[in-house]
Amino acid sequence: MRKSVLVALGCLVLAFCRGGADRSGAAGDAAAISATRWTEKTELFLEYTPLVAGEVSRFSVHLTELVSFKPLTEGRAVVELRSSDGSKESFAVDAPSRPGIFGLDVKPAKPGSGVLFISFDSPTLQDVHEVGAVQVFSDPDEAARSAEGEGIEAISFLKEQQWTLDFATTVISERPLRESLRVPAEVRPRTGGEAEVIAPVAGRIAAGGVIPGAGTAVGRGQVLSRIIPKSTTPADRPTLELGVTEAISSLMLAEKDRQRVERLVSAGALPGRRLLESTAEEANAKARLEAARALLAQHELTRSAEGESTGQVEFMLRAPISGVIADSWAVAGSGVEEGQRLFRIIALDPVHVIGFVPEAESDRLGLLTGGELDLPGNNRPLPFRRIVSVGRVVDPGSRTVSVIFEMANPGARLAVGQSVFIRLFTGRQSLGLAVPESAIVDDAGRPVVFVQTAGESFLRRPVRLRIRDSGYVGILEGVARGERVVTAGAYQIRLAALSPQVPAHGHVH
Repeated sequence: MRKSVLVALGCLVLAFCRGGADRSGAAGDAAAISATRWTEKTELFLEYTPLVAGEVSRFSVHLTELVSFKPLTEGRAVVELRSSDGSKESFAVDAPSRPGIFGLDVKPAKPGSGVLFISFDSPTLQDVHEVGAVQVFSDPDEAARSAEGEGIEAISFLKEQQWTLDFATTVISERPLRESLRVPAEVRPRTGGEAEVIAPVAGRIAAGGVIPGAGTAVGRGQVLSRIIPKSTTPADRPTLELGVTEAISSLMLAEKDRQRVERLVSAGALPGRRLLESTAEEANAKARLEAARALLAQHELTRSAEGESTGQVEFMLRAPISGVIADSWAVAGSGVEEGQRLFRIIALDPVHVIGFVPEAESDRLGLLTGGELDLPGNNRPLPFRRIVSVGRVVDPGSRTVSVIFEMANPGARLAVGQSVFIRLFTGRQSLGLAVPESAIVDDAGRPVVFVQTAGESFLRRPVRLRIRDSGYVGILEGVARGERVVTAGAYQIRLAALSPQVPAHGHVH
């Protein structure tokens, strides 16, 4: 009993909201008339009471911009009544009373039939809707009798709800769809898109620089770290010092000899070839001194274990490709052996996507024409750049055949190693009704769509699905061409259908 009273009160409140404006005469008792029209620019949802000559009818004009499916917040709305005798009456309002809702009074002068037009004008958008034939009655009782009838039971979802949510619709049309197969896949580095950096010599990783860690983006040729090689004679420092001293002495003697030869050649006592020989001997002595000093410096670095490079004796490790450090085993000051792995680099753009086709479906790969990637959180599938290869060998463990695609990966949207699903196109195109995949709602295990029959009215339609292609799914039955289906906000409409509450209407009439 209590529930019945609440429902009755809710219906009374809704009826009051829909006809709550002050009206003169008995026309206010007549049921409201509604109409919905679409153009390429806007959607018009109109509510008004039957027109009576000499009486005021309150018009509630709802205008939605179809690019964003948001209410029009500024502009001028005009209601124009064109009578069958050629006369015209216009009624206008210069701004919406609330975003998207233009409320205005229409008072026709005489009874008769005509055509109703509603136009909109703003600095950024102009549009005209032909609502259609309309009748102006001579008295309120006649208007009330004409409005009697039963409406189609539908799901109510108000404009105020649509405007505040992520909401959109589209017209159902025919599209070419390709037969396809959806299989699991994995993102992997492209061929040549993976490289390892190894230690070319045994030694110690120099300190004093930033060693990139895992996840760091690097460019080709960038210095990753430096290696100070081990000394060839790490325990014989006196011998190295002796070598430096001997090299200094040899250089001094070579310089003096070269100076003496220069004087004699100038005096004509020696041939010019002798000067060339002494100059070469001096250069060799300088090189031996530099080598002896470098060996001593290398020994000192090894002995002190400080790991700081002088810049004279070190090996620079550079990135062979651009990409991201996948693994880094380099630690400043640590010892390394020749051939030891220090870095692993992976290129992220482009990448390879490897699909795993079940053995039972492998015969369809002979008809493979392309594919696309279903990325979670992305409204539309992503196309592949090209087919790299189609496998001909069944993996004994998974009993699958691999197919490899190359895919652009700007911004590293795909992570190497990520598990995804791909759709393989394996047949000819066929024309049929199709809707965006976002329009399909799982309702207790059955696919349904919500068709917009009027501005605030929707019908739940179970559908039979066909093949999927490029973000669209074919429909075998349940909808008709030209109907308008909800593509964003369908789940909220489903919740509204399950709710026993009567929605509180917020229109300004």
